[in-house]
Amino acid sequence: MKPTQRLIALDVFRGFAIAGMILVNTPGSWSHVYPPLLHAKWAGLTFADIVFPFFLFAVGVAMYFSLRKKGLKPDAPTLKKIGKRTAILFFIGLLLNAFPFYGLNIFELRIPGVLQRIALAYGIAAVIVLYIKQLKQLAILSVATLIAYWLLLYFSVANGPFELETNLVRKIDLAIFGTGHVWDGFGIPFDPEGLLSTVPAVISVIIGFITGASLPEKLETKYITQYAGIGIALIILSLIWGLHFPIIKAIWTSTFVLLTSGIALVTLSTFLWLIDLRKQQKWAFPLIVFGMNSLFAYVLSSVWATLLWTIQIPTGEGDKISAYTWIYEHWMVPIAGQLNGSLLFAVLHIILFYLVLLWLYRKRIFIRI
Repeated sequence: MKPTQRLIALDVFRGFAIAGMILVNTPGSWSHVYPPLLHAKWAGLTFADIVFPFFLFAVGVAMYFSLRKKGLKPDAPTLKKIGKRTAILFFIGLLLNAFPFYGLNIFELRIPGVLQRIALAYGIAAVIVLYIKQLKQLAILSVATLIAYWLLLYFSVANGPFELETNLVRKIDLAIFGTGHVWDGFGIPFDPEGLLSTVPAVISVIIGFITGASLPEKLETKYITQYAGIGIALIILSLIWGLHFPIIKAIWTSTFVLLTSGIALVTLSTFLWLIDLRKQQKWAFPLIVFGMNSLFAYVLSSVWATLLWTIQIPTGEGDKISAYTWIYEHWMVPIAGQLNGSLLFAVLHIILFYLVLLWLYRKRIFIRI
C-alpha cells in the first residue's frame, strides 16, 4: 500500500511514545526526577504512565494496515508470521533481562518485561482481530473483557483486591513464576508486566486496531473531531469508573486502559490534524525518525543504559561507581544541578539515539521484527 499521511502521523505518534520511554527510563539519578517523569507509586497517572500504553495503541493501529495487506485472513502463513514475531519479541525481552549475561543466575531471571508484554499483547490481539473482523463485535468483546477483568479482580480477593500485596495479578505470577522470576522494584516480588494484567493490555492494542480500521481514506476535520470526542468520552468514563475501580498502571486496570486510550485518541487526532490537514510536518521529523525504528530504539536504549550501569569507574578513594552515575555527577550536575542535571542526562540520551536513528533513516535502514 502506498504510504499515506495518516501513516506519517502514526510514525510521529509511535516516535513520541519511544522518545517518551527513553526520557522516563534514563534519568541521571532516580533520586532527582521531576514528578511527571516518575510512574505513579500505585494508583493515579503521570506522563511516565502513558508512554507504554501509547506504544501498544500504536501497535494496534499499525497492525490494521499490516494485516489488511494480507486480506485480514487467518490463513496459515499469516498466523505463522504472527507466531514467529511474537516469539522473537518475547525472546529479545528475555535477553534484555539477562544482559550483560555474565554472572547470570537463571533461577533469578525475570521472565516478564516490556517487550514480553508487547509480544503477547500483539500476538493475542492479532489472532483475535483475524477471527473477529467486525469492528462492532471487537468493541463488544473489548467492553466485556474490561468488565470481566474488573469483576475478576474484585471478587477474587476478600480484602484489598486492588492493593499491591493482595491483588490477583501478583498471586498468579507468584504461583506460576515464583518470587525469583518477577520484578521486585515495588519492594516486594510483584511484576507490573504480569500475565493476568496482559489481558487488558490486549484491549489497548485492539482499541488501536479499531482506530486504524475506522480511519477514512480521506480525512476531514469532522472525522478528526469525532475521534477526539470519543477520546474525551473515554477519559470521562474512566474517571467516573475510577471511583470504584482505581486507575493503576501496575495491574493495568480497565480504567487505566480507557484513560490512556482516550488520551491516545486525542493525541493521535491532534497529530492527524496538524500533519494531514494543516500539512505541518517539519516539526515532527525527529519523531518520524524515532517512529520508523521504534523497537530498535527501545532495545538500543536498554542495552546502552545497562552497559553504563555495568562499567565501573574508580573514584580514587578505593571505591568504584558506575559509568552511568559518574557521567551524571561529573558532567550533568556541574552544568545544571541535581534535578535539572538528571533531566539533562535523559534529554542528551534522546539526542544521542536520535543521531543513531537519523543515520539509519538516511541510509533507508528500517529494522523490522
